[in-house]
Amino acid sequence: MFAATLLCQILLATAALAIPTSRDRLSARVARRDAASFTHQSQPNQPVEAASVAEPVAEVNAVTNATDAKVVHSTNWAGAVLSEKTATYKTVTGTFVVPHPKEPSGGSGRHSSAAWVGIDGASCGHAILQTGVDFNVNGSSVSYNAWYEWFPAPAHDFTGISFKAGDHVTVAVTATSKTSGKATITNKSTGKTVSHTFTGQKALCEENAEWIVEDFSVNGSLVPFANFGKVEFTDATATTLKGKAVGPAGATLWDLVKSGKVVTKSSTGNREVTISYVG
Repeated sequence: MFAATLLCQILLATAALAIPTSRDRLSARVARRDAASFTHQSQPNQPVEAASVAEPVAEVNAVTNATDAKVVHSTNWAGAVLSEKTATYKTVTGTFVVPHPKEPSGGSGRHSSAAWVGIDGASCGHAILQTGVDFNVNGSSVSYNAWYEWFPAPAHDFTGISFKAGDHVTVAVTATSKTSGKATITNKSTGKTVSHTFTGQKALCEENAEWIVEDFSVNGSLVPFANFGKVEFTDATATTLKGKAVGPAGATLWDLVKSGKVVTKSSTGNREVTISYVG
């Protein structure tokens, strides 16, 4: 009897040791989220009504309107968009220096942002061909991942390519038809290139060419937005279906709004798009 009781107690104690604590379970969830469940999905541009934006917009507009560019506001996009009313754009490309993201003032925990080029999503809301790089920060930890996406399907991460702050990266998309295309990312600092070919996708409009920093979504919700510092797309070019290369000068500028406050400042040149975090 004593032996049976002792064996039962040993088994119960062993089982108790095997049950993960709440801290263990939390750590496991965080690890799974970081490893697999942190699924980037870009979204079509979500405009913000001018009346809902706080007063600092006037100051931002005063600066950017000096270039005679139209400035509009969004909950998830910042950057430059070329738009036409009919199918026009076949390729979009740009090169930027990978920034070192920071948590925004007063923020803590994981924050992210993404820089990408794409076709459609501003006026053609049902499909986007795009590729880019996420910037993630969590305390002192910084990470990057490259991805490709043909919305409304979720993004997929590229493998076999890595980044660090200061790397020069070229991102490019090509629509070979309205339902097929290619996404390519090159880390010019390491010489590594990755690409993905799409077929049988939801039809593009080919009306928009874009150079964007985005507050992307995870599981349907916008992620906490990182202070990305500055992203400057150089050699920013779109090619039309007729083979003409055009730059972003004169494109519509988008600036991102959080809690009624403008947190980015965008501008363009003949072959440049600059997006700065202004908090």
